[in-house]
Amino acid sequence: MKPIWTENVYLPRFESLAGSVKTDVLIIGGGLAGILCAYFLDKAGVDYLLVEGARICGGNTKGTTAKITSQHGLVYERLIRTVGADKAGMYLRANQEAVAEYCELCRGMDCDFERKSAFVYSFTDRRKLEKEAEALSRIGEKPLFLEQTEELPFSTVGAVGLDGQAQFHPLKFVSALAEGLRIREQTFVKELGKKKAITDKGEISFEKLIVATHFPMDNKHGLYFLKMYQHRSYVMALQNAPRLEGMYVDEAQGGMSFRRYKEYLLLGGGGARTGKKSGKWSELRSFAETHYPGASPEYFWAAQDTMTLDGIPYIGRYSPQMPECYVVTGFNKWGITSSMVSAMLLADLVREKKNPYEELFHPSRSMLRPRLLVNGWEALANLLTFSGKRCPHMGCALKWNAVEQTYDCPCHGSRFDREGNLVDNPAAGGLKE
Repeated sequence: MKPIWTENVYLPRFESLAGSVKTDVLIIGGGLAGILCAYFLDKAGVDYLLVEGARICGGNTKGTTAKITSQHGLVYERLIRTVGADKAGMYLRANQEAVAEYCELCRGMDCDFERKSAFVYSFTDRRKLEKEAEALSRIGEKPLFLEQTEELPFSTVGAVGLDGQAQFHPLKFVSALAEGLRIREQTFVKELGKKKAITDKGEISFEKLIVATHFPMDNKHGLYFLKMYQHRSYVMALQNAPRLEGMYVDEAQGGMSFRRYKEYLLLGGGGARTGKKSGKWSELRSFAETHYPGASPEYFWAAQDTMTLDGIPYIGRYSPQMPECYVVTGFNKWGITSSMVSAMLLADLVREKKNPYEELFHPSRSMLRPRLLVNGWEALANLLTFSGKRCPHMGCALKWNAVEQTYDCPCHGSRFDREGNLVDNPAAGGLKE
């Protein structure tokens, strides 16, 4: 299992922490979101330090399909219904500003950046697409509408999308951006105290903290273990498939995603809640054999996404009890633009500057959503399930994933290899015998 992004790419290396240090802002987590936070703080002249338990972008950043887009499925019609047109417009503007910032940062950078249109298609429900187009128009965007999706290998009832979006190589981007930032790798945070982080290499004293660890690491505050679950998705890079110019995703849950990278077609799908049965790569292989019989799979990989109760990321103060701590999480499969939104927002908040999007993304907003009951039921059911292997995060029964050879937690998405070593958080360590 090897992502195409890790092929022939150089990521700068950083020393590990050596003894105790002080910093104004500590960032925990060296994925794209954390590195972008570090970049904006560095640019603003803020004293900061980013620590990463292993290597930068060694987790889910390398699993992305790397679409830079505000088109996040049929999101805007739903947002107008659930939070109102004003906040739906804010969500659009925040993400469009993120797209624009990527376009500016990538100017002259060797990261395979390309401007593209992004579309969401449907097999059966044209009215859904029309309503999304109407929603986009209502909040000030001019949508694209395709009567036929001629680039795709099947018939649809159309597609709605946005122009002026983009795609790139995420690790080439990080390689250029991270050089010179204040980062310490191989420095694992074991415990958080009052304005202090205890790592395996020494203590770090801080005034403010940004937790960018994919799934938040502190269970005592914020109730993130109830507010989120994790979803696993699969990607295959096909060679000798027809050339694709746009970026596409199915409006239906469990549908396929498409984009091109150089001579490869990146085909995504086969996903499900972590710990649940899914089609994985076999579903993608079957699809490719049917629709792209002359193509050959050259790379394949998986990604894990944190999913929120209302489909909006959690970006802001970790909890009312932790006023100097901030969090970025819950990207709902759209981690590229959400990482940029997070970094731009938090760069303001840690400097006590007002930001127009603070209220929209505030992590302490209402939890009264149907998904809360589903998350609670999953946790209860797995806590009561007998299993010889239990997750050290909160004690849920682990499920064996025979395809990926891992033990997966259906409650909160922690994963462990055959030997019990931690693969994905929120667990803070491996399995104990």
